Amino acid sequence: MNIQDAQKAVDAWIKTHGVRYFNELTNMAQLTEEVGEVARIIARRYGEQSEKESDKDKDLGEELADVLFVLLCLANQTDTDLQAAFDRKLEIKTQRDHERHHNNPKLRS
Repeated sequence: MNIQDAQKAVDAWIKTHGVRYFNELTNMAQLTEEVGEVARIIARRYGEQSEKESDKDKDLGEELADVLFVLLCLANQTDTDLQAAFDRKLEIKTQRDHERHHNNPKLRS
């Protein structure tokens, strides 16, 4: 599924199951909350914090999918073609950062 198809799938789900989109500010707050849940898993599982027993069963993929879902909602609400935006951003990063990253001694093993 490409990003355009994902946006359409989310829109169909909202219209079928969700009644309507939450407003943009609510979805922004929800996105922040979901990113926080991802951060908690990463910090405890891969960082220096110890993982609490209640966090051990958390599924990182599921939490990342929550972030993606809300992000797609925001794109739909703001008439943003996320596929086109992502394609443009990838091209910009490719042109701008190729040599920079290859020349970064911190990235050498």
